[in-house]
Amino acid sequence: MSEFSQPPNLPPLNMPSFVLFLFFFFFFFPSSMAAPYPFSISYHIDCGGLINSTDPFGTTWLSDRFYTGGTTGIVSEPLIFHHPQEKNLRFFPLSSGKKNCYIIPNLPSGRYYFRTFTVYDNYDGRSHPPSFDASIEGTLVFSWRSPWNENLARHGAYSDLFAFITDGEADFCFYSLSTDSPVIGSFQLVQVDPLSYNSTTIGENFILVNYGRITCGSEQWGPGFSNDTDVFGRSWQSDSDFIIPTLKQSVKVLSTTNSVSGTDQQPNYFPMKLYQKAVTGGRGVLEYELGVDAKLDYLIWLHFAEIDSSVKKAGQRVFDVFINGNNATRIDIFAKVGSFGAYSWSYTVKNLSSLTLTVKLVGVVGSPLLSGLENYALVPRDLSTAAEQVSAMRALKESLRVPGRMGWNGDPCAPTNWDAWEGITCRPNKNATALVIFQIDLGSQGLKGYISDKIILLTNLVSLNLSSNSLGGTIPPGLGENSLTRLDLSNNELTGSIPDSLASPNLQLVLLNDNLLDGRVPEEIYSIGVHGGAIEALVLA
Repeated sequence: MSEFSQPPNLPPLNMPSFVLFLFFFFFFFPSSMAAPYPFSISYHIDCGGLINSTDPFGTTWLSDRFYTGGTTGIVSEPLIFHHPQEKNLRFFPLSSGKKNCYIIPNLPSGRYYFRTFTVYDNYDGRSHPPSFDASIEGTLVFSWRSPWNENLARHGAYSDLFAFITDGEADFCFYSLSTDSPVIGSFQLVQVDPLSYNSTTIGENFILVNYGRITCGSEQWGPGFSNDTDVFGRSWQSDSDFIIPTLKQSVKVLSTTNSVSGTDQQPNYFPMKLYQKAVTGGRGVLEYELGVDAKLDYLIWLHFAEIDSSVKKAGQRVFDVFINGNNATRIDIFAKVGSFGAYSWSYTVKNLSSLTLTVKLVGVVGSPLLSGLENYALVPRDLSTAAEQVSAMRALKESLRVPGRMGWNGDPCAPTNWDAWEGITCRPNKNATALVIFQIDLGSQGLKGYISDKIILLTNLVSLNLSSNSLGGTIPPGLGENSLTRLDLSNNELTGSIPDSLASPNLQLVLLNDNLLDGRVPEEIYSIGVHGGAIEALVLA
């Protein structure tokens, strides 16, 4: 089974997503390099695992942590999985809410490599792999739909991507569809160079979702497959499954044990082993075909090194690169970097309309040569909730003692194609740069806490209904000073006085009856009724 090939009968995907198959994987950071790798943050979480464990390559996997809910499970056939972290899982039943997350805190801003292992293996005895979506940093990236391919359902799949973190934490969230329980086997996070993969050109508002990472002329290698290392944690799959079948017999493999210059260099840190093997086209042509999802842009990286010592000068090996039939560039490796030097070239395919992407190298002088190929979907980041409003909503979650069944986890509003937190309505702000809380309707939810003072940070809140709960404490000062037009706090156990802020001219409805309030009703508050609104706040202790 290959890591990056898209198998037949892949579960239908509603959003850009790609299932990556493998049996072994780990992150390994070498103890010595030419220059020390400057990024040290990495987490390897065994979802559902009760204790720390070490895989055969020496990587420590942490016991399960950073989750918002769910329950642990064990695959039904543990012996078919090679590593401890593949045998456990965490699943999220509806009792934990429709939205659950892994949230890793205290992270410096920068770019991170995410890798997930999703496994079912009939852990629940129902023979029904679940349908669910998964998001990174508030953007939908993977969609799983039942029924799964039989091989996928039994053995599980790895997927990976690159994303920027700017708010100090990594949010990896799951959304339940119907009554299904999302599942996750492992979750890994590694800090990488923020300038990697053309970030200065692409910007921070795209997530790079891996749709193929292949090494030419080699078997699969890298973390989890061999002792060959990749400091980003990337594993590289053999190209044999992607070569056009009619050309396979003519492909020739080149190999060297000589060092190749220009490898393991910032910002991409491509490993030397990638360039020590290559393939050439015996008929003067190399062609690869990759499965993709339509209507997306794709970032393609091609890797070259002239490791044929008979090529001694520029002009002896020249070839054109065609991407989906378009002549994208002409390559002369020796002219670029000389002999035994690494050279990489990238290209962006805009708004791809087909379900396949072809990369074809055609010789102009001599045969074309290729060392490796990567393909990433450029998934635009979704809008997220404004940071101060996230802070306010998390404070409210704690102070109101919102029950887990309501799924108040991760970003309150994002992704925009999911429902917001239960009882919450969101909309874009005036500049359409972030999402804001528009309404809160939590009447009769059995809440027993108090109203956090941070609620005043919800400056776009128009309607607030917390009626018929058992909320105590006082009404926060400042409530009503911003956009609030409708307020219902009736039938609770609120104490203290009515703040002057509730005399705001914006308010059209104020219901405070059946509480334990005392003191006077501010005279200005009666203007609500005078101007056609409604007030019921006269029943004071």
